[in-house]
Amino acid sequence: MNASLSTKTPAGGSKPWARYGIAAAVAVVVFALLVLGSRWLVTLEPVQGFLRDYPGHTPLPAGTAEGLPAWLGWQHFLNMFFLFLIIKTGWQVRTQQRPPANWTRNNKGLIKTKNPPKRISINLWFHLTLDALWVLNGLVFMVLIFATGHWVRIVPTSWDVFPNALSAGLQYLSLNWPMENGWVNYNSLQLLAYFLTVFVAAPLAIATGLRMSEVWPKKAAINKVYPIELARAVHLPTMVYFVLFVIAHVALVLATGARANLNHMFAARSDDGWLGFWIFVVAVLVSVAAVVFSRPVVIAPIANLTGRVSR
Repeated sequence: MNASLSTKTPAGGSKPWARYGIAAAVAVVVFALLVLGSRWLVTLEPVQGFLRDYPGHTPLPAGTAEGLPAWLGWQHFLNMFFLFLIIKTGWQVRTQQRPPANWTRNNKGLIKTKNPPKRISINLWFHLTLDALWVLNGLVFMVLIFATGHWVRIVPTSWDVFPNALSAGLQYLSLNWPMENGWVNYNSLQLLAYFLTVFVAAPLAIATGLRMSEVWPKKAAINKVYPIELARAVHLPTMVYFVLFVIAHVALVLATGARANLNHMFAARSDDGWLGFWIFVVAVLVSVAAVVFSRPVVIAPIANLTGRVSR
């Protein structure tokens, strides 16, 4: 039989779609059990008392400005745009066997080294370039949230955030979702998720990405306690976390009042109009188009500005 037509699977294995189907079915069953269990729990008097004491959010410090500034909408779009491309190129770098092209840095530019620059795949060059832009966008975000006082919206300021996060999670799972108004304050589960993403996952992605890159010194003393194998073991799960965060984030934004939430995030206004929705649609289309058309034939002319692209 022609090998290209064969349906035979590797020994001891199964077709990938079958494994994914089983995993999806198990996930649905587990989720259903969690929902049913949560709906039963919230009927118990002690749990109802807990929900009354901890409604799911903690008050912001006195004097905190209400609303979301316009610059946050641009930050949101750029973060989404870069993250889509970083995930795509990161996966390409991890799975590529033969790169479609290679890139060598111009050693006569701003960065000059004694030794000749190494040749890397154009996918890795694009991934590292996107990483640098994403980090720059993140640094601007950090400066702005601390300069304007908006940091209190994503940084815990009270230990009550933890029982309130548990309360919010229980309410989500029981499908009796917590009352929320992102224009004024995030619930405690959102707050912890944003804190984990901004102050834990993002630095982990940067630190592990740097450790695996060519710019990391090969003979640094820290390499003994921070080997490249550790960085590789952490980098992929961090990427998976970002993927799951994006999926959950978008799902909840759309399910808990899409127009109001999108106006908060993209139009810097608190109403139920359609402006934020249409800005979001354009932002998604631009990001998807960038993912689809970011191919070597498009990337190569840009890469040639800072080095030499070769086969």
